[in-house]
Amino acid sequence: MGIAEQYAVTFAAGLATEGFRPVVAIYSTFLQRAYDQILHDVCIEALPVVFAIDRGGIVGEDGATHNGVFDLSYLRSLPNMVVMAPKDENELCRMLTTAVDHMGPIAVRYPRGTVEGVKMENQDVPIPIGKGEVLKKGDDLLILAIGRSVLDALSAHETLKKEGVSATVVNCRFVKPLDVDLIATLSRSIPRIITVEENVRQGGFGSAVLECLSDEGITGFHLRCIGVPDTFVEHGPQKLLRSKYGIDAPAIVETAKHLLKND
Repeated sequence: MGIAEQYAVTFAAGLATEGFRPVVAIYSTFLQRAYDQILHDVCIEALPVVFAIDRGGIVGEDGATHNGVFDLSYLRSLPNMVVMAPKDENELCRMLTTAVDHMGPIAVRYPRGTVEGVKMENQDVPIPIGKGEVLKKGDDLLILAIGRSVLDALSAHETLKKEGVSATVVNCRFVKPLDVDLIATLSRSIPRIITVEENVRQGGFGSAVLECLSDEGITGFHLRCIGVPDTFVEHGPQKLLRSKYGIDAPAIVETAKHLLKND
């Protein structure tokens, strides 16, 4: 399969140089094999290639080799690349519109699984590049989430609310570029922070947030990064694996309690 993925990216880059807007639809785990082509054939030339990355995150019964938990890390390292992940199917449609309108390399990463059943609206309205949205407001805790982990963050918010903890939940949408203004502003007023992603912690979304806070000169915060630990995720049901590796709603709740207790 490796040669096929590399050829697909190179072919898409060739189309882009001819004025076309190619879309590479590919599993996250397969795209890893074409990293060099993404860098040399697309990003260096800043070509308008759209990467529609399926099976981002834990895929469960597809097998251990198919877990796409590295893409946020390896894609955000590439200059000229935009990296985004939707919280639901409606936002996925809007991100595809965003991607087609963008004049450069751009990736939209979405998970394996069924849709959430949300209302479909504004599908042809692009999302401003690098802009997140505040979904819930609270003063005790700041939860910054990306992709399907936003749903877990919202679930955790409801559980914490019942226990008297108010949390701000942000759907960050973009891993690169981050919404620096939003994250910095909220972090200055809510110094207890949790980042949540279905990706390895090393070099991923949480790392990007830490870099952002450092660049903005923000200090005095307490931050915990929730993500896949430094291991290869095994085969198994998605729900079970998310629980095992501590990246589901209960894990967010427990992290929040620990953060508040030890602050």
